[in-house]
Amino acid sequence: MSTPVETGSRVRCERDGGILRLVLDRPPLNVADVAMLEALDAALRSEAASPDTRVVVLAGAGRAFCAGADVADHVPARAPQMIRVFGRVIRGLLDLEVPSVAAVHGAALGGGCELAMACDLVWAREDARLGQPEVRVGAFPPAAAALLPRLVGPQAALDLVLTGRTIGAEEALRMGLVSRVLPVDSFEAEVRSMAAELAGLSRPVLGVARRAVREAIGRPPGTALDRAESLYLEDLLPLRDAAEGVAAFMEKREPAWRDA
Repeated sequence: MSTPVETGSRVRCERDGGILRLVLDRPPLNVADVAMLEALDAALRSEAASPDTRVVVLAGAGRAFCAGADVADHVPARAPQMIRVFGRVIRGLLDLEVPSVAAVHGAALGGGCELAMACDLVWAREDARLGQPEVRVGAFPPAAAALLPRLVGPQAALDLVLTGRTIGAEEALRMGLVSRVLPVDSFEAEVRSMAAELAGLSRPVLGVARRAVREAIGRPPGTALDRAESLYLEDLLPLRDAAEGVAAFMEKREPAWRDA
């Protein structure tokens, strides 16, 4: 049973054990205005940073995940504030100490697609549509320009950013923008089940593993390996959960994670 947490009216926070659901809630398509982004930023700084949080699921209410940032905020007088707040949200997702999941249904366009790609995992409903259409209204997506090349490679990133085309969930999966494609009928149930599986793992072990992968991005292979080995020896092995995981495997039992 999920428990609501008080936040701004445009973002609902719901707790279900170690799972924190941040639900974008601005009908009908969850277009992100500055108020929504401020509320999401506040939730990432407070609720997501809580030691009780083991996984963060970013989702959208109603018909869509998020159909983009409010075009009215792209005018010169308002764009600087929007870019600053949106950047804080993207950095907040990237800097989380726990895994983050974007549960994408309907449209994830523009800023909505950028929010999804800032998460560690993107689980998309099979009828989801993703894209960066900013070029068609005389703009470009800063977060996508920074994040897309490392996810899908430079050519696919340029294809999406320069054409502004929208793609389906299966193409996004083949491209590397989406982690998994889930059926329409069982989407919510499967998201909750897989999120619960993540939440049942060791929080600090997941945190170190997440850092190892994220810090490898953009580094030469040898340098990335050096850093991963350092994290393994210096950050992972001292954890009680590292010893517990090995002991549980050897003793053929379920691990009892101990670290907070």
